[in-house]
Amino acid sequence: MVVIKSHAEFESHLGKEIGVSSWHQITQEQINRFANATLDFQWIHTDIEKAKKESPFKTTIAHGYLTLSLIPYFWKQIVDVQNLKMEVNYGIEQLRFGQAVLVNNEVRCRVWLKSIINLRGTTKTTLFIQLEIKDQPKPAFTADVLFLYHFI
Repeated sequence: MVVIKSHAEFESHLGKEIGVSSWHQITQEQINRFANATLDFQWIHTDIEKAKKESPFKTTIAHGYLTLSLIPYFWKQIVDVQNLKMEVNYGIEQLRFGQAVLVNNEVRCRVWLKSIINLRGTTKTTLFIQLEIKDQPKPAFTADVLFLYHFI
Protein backbone atom coordinates (compact mmCIF):
# COMPACT_ATOMS: atom_id res chain seq x y z
CA MET A 1 0.00 0.00 0.00
CA VAL A 2 1.19 3.48 -0.89
CA VAL A 3 1.01 6.11 1.87
CA ILE A 4 0.52 9.72 0.76
CA LYS A 5 0.68 12.53 3.33
CA SER A 6 0.83 15.67 1.19
CA HIS A 7 0.32 17.22 -2.21
CA ALA A 8 4.05 16.87 -2.94
CA GLU A 9 4.00 13.15 -2.11
CA PHE A 10 0.96 12.69 -4.36
CA GLU A 11 2.67 14.62 -7.16
CA SER A 12 5.68 12.27 -7.06
CA HIS A 13 3.42 9.60 -8.61
CA LEU A 14 2.45 11.71 -11.64
CA GLY A 15 2.44 9.67 -14.83
CA LYS A 16 3.08 6.44 -12.94
CA GLU A 17 1.08 3.41 -11.97
CA ILE A 18 0.23 3.86 -8.30
CA GLY A 19 -0.87 0.30 -7.69
CA VAL A 20 -3.24 -2.61 -8.06
CA SER A 21 -5.93 -3.78 -5.65
CA SER A 22 -6.65 -7.33 -4.59
CA TRP A 23 -9.17 -9.44 -6.50
CA HIS A 24 -12.85 -9.31 -5.51
CA GLN A 25 -15.41 -11.88 -6.62
CA ILE A 26 -18.76 -10.51 -7.82
CA THR A 27 -21.44 -12.82 -6.41
CA GLN A 28 -25.11 -13.12 -7.28
CA GLU A 29 -25.91 -11.99 -3.74
CA GLN A 30 -23.94 -8.77 -4.31
CA ILE A 31 -25.68 -8.21 -7.67
CA ASN A 32 -29.10 -8.75 -6.04
CA ARG A 33 -28.29 -6.37 -3.18
CA PHE A 34 -27.21 -3.73 -5.71
CA ALA A 35 -30.45 -4.27 -7.65
CA ASN A 36 -32.42 -3.73 -4.44
CA ALA A 37 -30.49 -0.59 -3.58
CA THR A 38 -30.84 0.95 -7.04
CA LEU A 39 -34.24 -0.48 -8.04
CA ASP A 40 -32.63 -1.84 -11.22
CA PHE A 41 -34.06 -5.34 -11.58
CA GLN A 42 -33.31 -5.90 -15.28
CA TRP A 43 -33.45 -9.66 -15.83
CA ILE A 44 -29.91 -9.89 -17.22
CA HIS A 45 -28.70 -9.09 -13.69
CA THR A 46 -31.19 -10.89 -11.47
CA ASP A 47 -33.01 -13.69 -13.30
CA ILE A 48 -30.59 -16.63 -13.31
CA GLU A 49 -32.80 -19.02 -15.29
CA LYS A 50 -33.75 -16.50 -17.99
CA ALA A 51 -30.12 -15.40 -18.30
CA LYS A 52 -29.04 -19.02 -18.83
CA LYS A 53 -31.53 -19.35 -21.71
CA GLU A 54 -31.67 -15.89 -23.30
CA SER A 55 -28.54 -13.95 -22.43
CA PRO A 56 -25.60 -14.00 -24.84
CA PHE A 57 -23.46 -14.50 -21.71
CA LYS A 58 -25.47 -17.57 -20.56
CA THR A 59 -25.40 -16.25 -17.01
CA THR A 60 -26.23 -13.09 -15.07
CA ILE A 61 -23.93 -10.09 -15.23
CA ALA A 62 -23.07 -7.33 -12.79
CA HIS A 63 -24.57 -3.89 -13.27
CA GLY A 64 -22.04 -1.52 -14.82
CA TYR A 65 -22.74 0.93 -12.02
CA LEU A 66 -22.11 -1.79 -9.44
CA THR A 67 -18.59 -2.19 -10.82
CA LEU A 68 -18.09 1.59 -10.73
CA SER A 69 -19.31 1.75 -7.15
CA LEU A 70 -16.39 -0.45 -6.11
CA ILE A 71 -13.82 2.24 -6.95
CA PRO A 72 -13.59 3.61 -3.36
CA TYR A 73 -13.26 0.08 -1.95
CA PHE A 74 -10.40 -0.75 -4.32
CA TRP A 75 -8.75 2.69 -4.04
CA LYS A 76 -8.50 2.31 -0.25
CA GLN A 77 -6.58 -0.96 -0.79
CA ILE A 78 -4.06 0.79 -3.02
CA VAL A 79 -3.48 4.10 -1.25
CA ASP A 80 -3.74 5.44 2.28
CA VAL A 81 -4.08 9.21 1.91
CA GLN A 82 -3.30 10.74 5.31
CA ASN A 83 -3.33 14.22 6.87
CA LEU A 84 -6.70 15.06 5.35
CA LYS A 85 -9.41 17.47 6.40
CA MET A 86 -11.65 16.12 3.67
CA GLU A 87 -11.76 13.95 0.54
CA VAL A 88 -14.40 14.54 -2.14
CA ASN A 89 -15.47 12.38 -5.10
CA TYR A 90 -15.42 15.03 -7.82
CA GLY A 91 -16.36 13.22 -11.00
CA ILE A 92 -15.81 10.60 -13.66
CA GLU A 93 -14.75 11.42 -17.21
CA GLN A 94 -14.06 9.32 -20.29
CA LEU A 95 -15.89 6.31 -18.85
CA ARG A 96 -16.03 3.34 -21.20
CA PHE A 97 -17.52 -0.06 -20.39
CA GLY A 98 -15.45 -2.57 -22.34
CA GLN A 99 -16.71 -5.95 -21.24
CA ALA A 100 -19.46 -7.39 -19.05
CA VAL A 101 -18.57 -8.75 -15.62
CA LEU A 102 -20.22 -12.15 -15.29
CA VAL A 103 -21.46 -13.43 -11.97
CA ASN A 104 -18.57 -15.02 -10.03
CA ASN A 105 -15.93 -13.19 -12.08
CA GLU A 106 -13.11 -11.69 -10.05
CA VAL A 107 -12.23 -8.05 -10.64
CA ARG A 108 -9.56 -5.63 -9.45
CA CYS A 109 -8.51 -2.03 -10.08
CA ARG A 110 -5.25 -0.83 -11.58
CA VAL A 111 -4.64 2.90 -11.03
CA TRP A 112 -2.33 5.53 -12.53
CA LEU A 113 -2.03 9.20 -11.55
CA LYS A 114 -2.89 11.00 -14.79
CA SER A 115 -2.81 14.58 -13.49
CA ILE A 116 -2.59 16.59 -10.30
CA ILE A 117 -3.26 20.27 -9.72
CA ASN A 118 -2.98 22.46 -6.63
CA LEU A 119 -6.10 24.66 -6.58
CA ARG A 120 -5.27 27.21 -3.84
CA GLY A 121 -4.56 24.49 -1.29
CA THR A 122 -6.93 21.83 -2.64
CA THR A 123 -5.34 18.93 -4.48
CA LYS A 124 -7.31 17.87 -7.55
CA THR A 125 -6.26 14.48 -8.87
CA THR A 126 -7.27 12.66 -12.02
CA LEU A 127 -6.76 8.93 -11.71
CA PHE A 128 -6.86 6.67 -14.72
CA ILE A 129 -8.60 3.54 -13.46
CA GLN A 130 -8.93 0.25 -15.22
CA LEU A 131 -11.16 -2.49 -13.81
CA GLU A 132 -9.58 -5.78 -14.81
CA ILE A 133 -11.43 -9.08 -15.02
CA LYS A 134 -9.37 -12.11 -14.02
CA ASP A 135 -8.24 -14.16 -17.04
CA GLN A 136 -9.75 -11.68 -19.52
CA PRO A 137 -7.64 -9.47 -21.81
CA LYS A 138 -10.20 -6.65 -22.03
CA PRO A 139 -11.08 -4.50 -18.97
CA ALA A 140 -14.61 -4.17 -17.64
CA PHE A 141 -14.18 -0.39 -17.76
CA THR A 142 -11.68 2.41 -18.03
CA ALA A 143 -12.28 5.89 -16.64
CA ASP A 144 -10.66 9.08 -15.43
CA VAL A 145 -11.79 9.47 -11.83
CA LEU A 146 -11.41 12.84 -10.12
CA PHE A 147 -10.91 13.38 -6.40
CA LEU A 148 -10.36 16.53 -4.37
CA TYR A 149 -8.11 16.27 -1.32
CA HIS A 150 -7.93 18.92 1.37
CA PHE A 151 -4.70 18.25 3.25
CA ILE A 152 -4.16 19.58 6.79
